Amino acid sequence: MVVIDVDADGVVAFTQALVRVPSTNDPGRREQPAAELVAALMREWGWEPAVYEVAPGRPNVVAVVEGGGGDGPTLMFEGHTDVVTEGDLSEWTVDPFGGEIRDGRLWGRGSADMKSGLAATLYATRALQLAGPFPGRIKVCALADEEGLMIGAHHFVSEGLATDVDGAIVAEPEAGEICAVAKGALRLRVDLAGKMAHGAMPQHGRNPVQALGPLLVGLRALQEELQARHPAHEHLGEVYVTPTVLRAGSEEQVNVIPAAASVFVDVRTIPGVEHKDIADRVAALASYDGIGAEVSVLVDRPPVDVPVSDPVVAALAAAHRAVTGEEPVYGGVPGSTDGTVLTHWGGIPSVVYGPGGKWIAHQADEYVEVEEIVRCTRVFTEAARRFLTGDV
Repeated sequence: MVVIDVDADGVVAFTQALVRVPSTNDPGRREQPAAELVAALMREWGWEPAVYEVAPGRPNVVAVVEGGGGDGPTLMFEGHTDVVTEGDLSEWTVDPFGGEIRDGRLWGRGSADMKSGLAATLYATRALQLAGPFPGRIKVCALADEEGLMIGAHHFVSEGLATDVDGAIVAEPEAGEICAVAKGALRLRVDLAGKMAHGAMPQHGRNPVQALGPLLVGLRALQEELQARHPAHEHLGEVYVTPTVLRAGSEEQVNVIPAAASVFVDVRTIPGVEHKDIADRVAALASYDGIGAEVSVLVDRPPVDVPVSDPVVAALAAAHRAVTGEEPVYGGVPGSTDGTVLTHWGGIPSVVYGPGGKWIAHQADEYVEVEEIVRCTRVFTEAARRFLTGDV
């Protein structure tokens, strides 16, 4: 079998160009310039990208590339244009937005997470188009705000753009692993309402700080109960219930019993764990000695569990085998991705696979192996061909 050729120099150069655009997920620097770069490349190839303004300066870019080979399924390639901030510059030994290539690696913020993956989806689609015709179509999507509340993916679904998609490949860095499962994320805020009083006369108040201790102990016990009831997943590991933020009182007024306290909880789940049950349990734990409690769900992203037999996963596995000559390794996404939204709210079977190390994302001196960018582009091209032709 002959693997379709790809523009190796082009995909690497475009990754560099994307990395040099500081499209960080913060109010000062948004995705607009990176999205414009993607749309410009699409137009250069004769595609007709649709640009959706999800929020000011935060567009989604979507292009539909028809195969010209008759009816067939629709494959979605998905990447995001935002990156996390560079953080403390003193921790970097390279320019975080330089896109420098050195020692066989392309360095910079977003090089792995996930501008190389986004570039690979674009150049893979172009390679298949040039080698065409092929049945069906490819929907190439560069979405906004994956690093935040995933408003780009939610907008994509709410606009009805997911209804005709039969499978999605999400190009997040997974070090060559095929990840058809992903952990769920449930983030809760617990607000405790007491009554303000002087520290010298606590009998006149209701101290919400005293409710924090039993709640934190209860959260630990809840985690242990969930872990006992739901054994560790082969690829995703354990369920975790982690309090991350505590707020109460003021250091300027240590003699005052505060009227309110808050706890923020980050829950990470595996398939089979119901998020609503956890939220209800946390609400029950927060009830303490006359202290009012309110639990708010800040983020609710259920786990993803797509069978490896699904056509989009099978096509990707066959492509990995054909291009690399190696048997595919299956893994799991430790966090959530836009694929979580696409699968649970869009009804699209999704699988995550892309260039870059699984653990390098969001760190100083982020990098991706240049060879891996090119190899992944070839895998994406072959995966698309197999999915669209049914050759799995």
